[in-house]
Amino acid sequence: MKPNILAIILNWNKPQDTLRCLEMLGEDIPRLVVDNGSAPESREILRKAIRGVPMIELPQNLGYAGGNNVGIRWALENHFDWILLINEDAILTGSDLLHLISIAETDPLAGFAGPLILHADSDHLIQSAGGQLNRFWHPSHRGQNQVNQGQYVHPEEVDWLSGCALLARSQMIRSIGYLDESFFLYEEELDWCIRARQAGWKCLFVPEIQARHAGVRPDYEPPPYITYYMVRNHFRLLAKHRAGFLPWAYALIQSLRTLIVWSVRPKWRSKRLHRDALWLAMKDFLQGKSGPLSQNI
Repeated sequence: MKPNILAIILNWNKPQDTLRCLEMLGEDIPRLVVDNGSAPESREILRKAIRGVPMIELPQNLGYAGGNNVGIRWALENHFDWILLINEDAILTGSDLLHLISIAETDPLAGFAGPLILHADSDHLIQSAGGQLNRFWHPSHRGQNQVNQGQYVHPEEVDWLSGCALLARSQMIRSIGYLDESFFLYEEELDWCIRARQAGWKCLFVPEIQARHAGVRPDYEPPPYITYYMVRNHFRLLAKHRAGFLPWAYALIQSLRTLIVWSVRPKWRSKRLHRDALWLAMKDFLQGKSGPLSQNI
């Protein structure tokens, strides 16, 4: 029997990427486009190009968590058993998605499942072989920027999975709840996976299934606003899950050290905007601010 799956593609001003993502998934996979407050011209391209694929148009950008939650609610209301969250700039074929589900279904405790993520422009390089969280609660992608030589072979449980192509079991979502929209952007999938594991579910990494993601390159240099979200949300994650002394000490020391280096050393003058974003992130966390940035940085 064919699995009851809905693929949710979150679009934000990348209509051509969204159309390619839809094409690669194929017409046999039920799909939903959630437009996350894109510019009118971006929406118009999608309206004209997609036929038979429902699209929800949001009046403003709700972030990764908020935009996907709209699609998840729609999926649950329409009684889908499995939900794929996939970024518009990620590529996964419909046949690979069905294979991923067939593997996940062999373990009734597999709440999340994810493929091996490769860089789109260097598809021999790994972007994520599942995520790990060390004793300091520092998250990282296993195998990041390593050459894919088949070093990951068997499905295995990991600490967390990349949100660019994330398969979720509806039963689990009903149990643990939706993505936390207070994060807005970054570490929300990490929080989701932590909550799932705390409730007894597994995050299953399936390396024989491969996806490609163009959003991050091997030489990726994030803009300052990403520095802001990653720092603020990491402190938010530690507070939410009541992490112990070591994670807090590690995060504080690393942030303060980086703040000083980016402020004092001449060779890091190019990081001044990142320094300001880091400082703002720490200040906003202390003031209890969440959701989207309230100013441009």
